[in-house]
Amino acid sequence: MKKGFVRSIQYILLIFLCVASAFIFLSAFKNESILLMISASFSFIVALLLLFTLSHQRKQLHSYAPEIPKKSSSTFMTSFSNISVTFENIAGLDEIKDELYQIKDFIKHPDKYRRLGASMPGGILFYGPPGTGKTMLAKALAKESGVNFIYASGSEFVEKFVGIGASRIRSLFDKARSQKPCIIFIDEIDSIGATRNSDNNSERDQTLNQLLIELDGFYSEPGITFIAATNRIDILDEALLRPGRFDRHIYIPVPSFVARRDILKTHLAKKPVEANIDYDNLSLKMNGMSGAHIASVVNEAALMCVKKSKTKISGAELDEAIIKVVAGLRNKSIILSENERHRVACHEAAHAIVSHELAAGRISRISILPHGKALGFVLNTAQQERYLLTKTELMNKICVLLAGRCAEELIFNEITTGAENDLLEANSLAESMVCSYGMSKYKNKTFRNTEASTATVNNEISEILNSCYEQTEQLLQENMPVLEAVAHILYKKEVLYEDEFYRIIQSCKKAQ
Repeated sequence: MKKGFVRSIQYILLIFLCVASAFIFLSAFKNESILLMISASFSFIVALLLLFTLSHQRKQLHSYAPEIPKKSSSTFMTSFSNISVTFENIAGLDEIKDELYQIKDFIKHPDKYRRLGASMPGGILFYGPPGTGKTMLAKALAKESGVNFIYASGSEFVEKFVGIGASRIRSLFDKARSQKPCIIFIDEIDSIGATRNSDNNSERDQTLNQLLIELDGFYSEPGITFIAATNRIDILDEALLRPGRFDRHIYIPVPSFVARRDILKTHLAKKPVEANIDYDNLSLKMNGMSGAHIASVVNEAALMCVKKSKTKISGAELDEAIIKVVAGLRNKSIILSENERHRVACHEAAHAIVSHELAAGRISRISILPHGKALGFVLNTAQQERYLLTKTELMNKICVLLAGRCAEELIFNEITTGAENDLLEANSLAESMVCSYGMSKYKNKTFRNTEASTATVNNEISEILNSCYEQTEQLLQENMPVLEAVAHILYKKEVLYEDEFYRIIQSCKKAQ
């Protein structure tokens, strides 16, 4: 307001100088006065300077004005002919594919459903961990249905200026109405669908409000299917999740043992592989991996074969690829001292021995070669897929995690920073036992993260960790000759494989 007043005074002064210069010029011309002519020229120069100043200020004002970004609705469009993914390319999600086959049939043959009064589900929400195939399922549905596929990411609707996101939502749905039949797919919908706050005038909330409006009146029009995907269903707004907007919430889990085996076979089907690959063993080693991880493992194995000038992928390359994906690249720049290598060998050997004694899994490999941030690792393969864990099994897991730190204290009478990740995992697991699973001395009671319960929770976590540490210490003392033998050979060879590890244990047991 103050700047506007000053600018007005400047314009008035400019007009006054122009008029004064004109009068002085006329007077000078009539009287033929040199003095008046100089005064007129001076007034004219001042007026020009003032005009230049005002013009420069105006340009600066326009240069600071923000440009509102625009996004054409045509950029959302993807023809189904450009999609190469089909349901045959997707393995390990048979139940979900059965659901989508019905959606595909509805899109292609709507009349037989309408005769029975059935209507298309109000929306489909895929949720689950990253890399499990949510986007791939939406693409396959579009390809199998033979309809246009409109893809957008949730972040495309997030803008600095209020109203832009809502405008893009309207543009997206207008495009869908003009391209029926089609499928709209919004990936990472949590970017715009998070729970609204008290400030309902924010850009994100305005965008969500527009999406809610479009979804409410959208499915009265046949030929349009709305699908969304997210990794964070817990933060989505309740109004977005209600029936009528999303009638089907489909959870896409991390693949099970059978699913991992099918995914592995699917990725290796069109690649030259050796005949003796053990798919079951590899699937057990990939426990917890998503479909994206398995695809990465297969690709890394193929790259290794090219590097070795091999013509077929073998189990050895796949094993190495699993290590590369799980542990990271081999870090050759880290050169450990002899003392450090000895400590790491004892640390990793302790993990393996405690795991063996507690039957927590089968040891596939022990290494003291640095990979990624880790100075060593133990590859522990589960004997079978487990969906329920007892309290004893969880305590055994904590014992395995604490074994490295315990071995350092027993052998060197000193602890190091090498157990950082082990301690984080052990504390996290103990916290889950207390707060979520009701496995503390309070039995079935669970705890929320509040100040009132913090001291109680911390005491219970400490009791679990101390109990597990004492059990681990007793196991290592009883198996000290085995620990020293495994650590000694690991120190020399740097890598121990499954058969070598169990051979050392058997020889030590016989010697005792």
